[in-house]
Amino acid sequence: MPDIRYVCLSDTHFGADNSLLTYLGHGRLSADPMRQSPVLEQLVLGLRDLVAKNERGEKPSLVLNGDILELALTTDNRAAMAFERFLELAFPKGGEALFRNRIYYLPGNHDHHLWETAREAQYLEYIASEKTSRPIDPPWHATNLFLENRPKPCPANFLDTLARRHGLADVSFITAYPNLGLVSGDDRRAVIFTHGHFAESIYTLVTRLMTMLFPDRLQPTQVWEVEAENFAWIDFFWSALGRSGQAGENIEIIYDKLQDKAAFSRLLQNLARVLAQHPKVPGWGERMKVWLLYRVLGATMGRLANAEVQRKDVQLSEDAEAALKRYLEGPLRAQVLSERPSVPAEVTVVFGHTHKPFERVTHYQGFAEDVKLLNSGGWVVDSVDAKAPVGWAVVLLDEDLNAASLRFPSRIAAGANPICVAKAEGSAALPNPFHERLVGLVDAAKPPWSNFLEALRSSVADHLENLKLKISSPT
Repeated sequence: MPDIRYVCLSDTHFGADNSLLTYLGHGRLSADPMRQSPVLEQLVLGLRDLVAKNERGEKPSLVLNGDILELALTTDNRAAMAFERFLELAFPKGGEALFRNRIYYLPGNHDHHLWETAREAQYLEYIASEKTSRPIDPPWHATNLFLENRPKPCPANFLDTLARRHGLADVSFITAYPNLGLVSGDDRRAVIFTHGHFAESIYTLVTRLMTMLFPDRLQPTQVWEVEAENFAWIDFFWSALGRSGQAGENIEIIYDKLQDKAAFSRLLQNLARVLAQHPKVPGWGERMKVWLLYRVLGATMGRLANAEVQRKDVQLSEDAEAALKRYLEGPLRAQVLSERPSVPAEVTVVFGHTHKPFERVTHYQGFAEDVKLLNSGGWVVDSVDAKAPVGWAVVLLDEDLNAASLRFPSRIAAGANPICVAKAEGSAALPNPFHERLVGLVDAAKPPWSNFLEALRSSVADHLENLKLKISSPT
């Protein structure tokens, strides 16, 4: 029988006020990273129950697929403390570890800065090892895709340090960016993890600006070229502002008010009025200055409102569909072929970022068969829209790299199971024995999953109350 060999979590946003995996509690305006979230506690208990049923008795490897720590909307220390609560539960002192001690970590856009620190530390180590008589290679902006092709793993020093604080001397985090690939023993099947921010055109803004200014230039075709052009933009806006004092706190206010058009409009009007008073803003009359600044702010900050995570009307917007297609058919496929003689026949791509979980099969050029897509959702409450296609999910793989998604949708149809074990459906969706086994193991009506659902419903209600208060608060 197939066992759980890999567990993939993404978009936990540890430390964020809107994260279900960071303790908030009823009536609180800010999260308490020193306490364990009830949802996190019950999720770990549920996973322990599933892993305990592995017939071979082996523990699974954990894959953290981006936006694990929130570094854009909170500070390093709060994100670190919230992540420590996860370590306490997954690797309890004096208790049995839930996962293997080697954890794979793919930074996303909200914790991108941890990729910068990891690659810079590895680069300094490389420089120190080179002889002074040899030229120094330029910095690199990606790791090898497939694990077997990595001459030396790239550590995650920040997360390793947190593990050491808790006495976990044998637990290590291996950084992979922006993609991590696994291949079956017969080379026919591959699973590729990627956070998913490159499936949104705003994260390649610098590339698009350079193309506008220099239309005849060569376009980036490799993942490291895409990252090299856009890393500073990604790092600045999505992974550093939380550490920018009062400015970081103000960015969080803007992010919350994006959920409501009227509140966001009032925020822009207030900002326009404040900026209009600045002595260096040319004088065209008070009303004209406010109107012009409001339009400019709407055109720039308004792009945040159109970001994929804010699009609650669709699973993937047209922009995201097109960007995902470009990324898979271009840089991702090129990276596969840079390390292997051909693209494996069956490819599954696991990504998060959008906070809208789904499973499907889609055709992409350059792949022998349709690609299975599994989106792992996000563990945050960032919308007051009851109709939004959001939800929370954990992606699981067996030893043959069959994939299934343990999904907890926010909207439950009458009579439907509030916990569904889903697999990608479509023309290439073959029988999946792993999926069928999981269906038999997960019962939402019995502990531990019934306890998990109770904690989830209570915590979602608290977070919705918190979000509505922040949206309605004066700026």
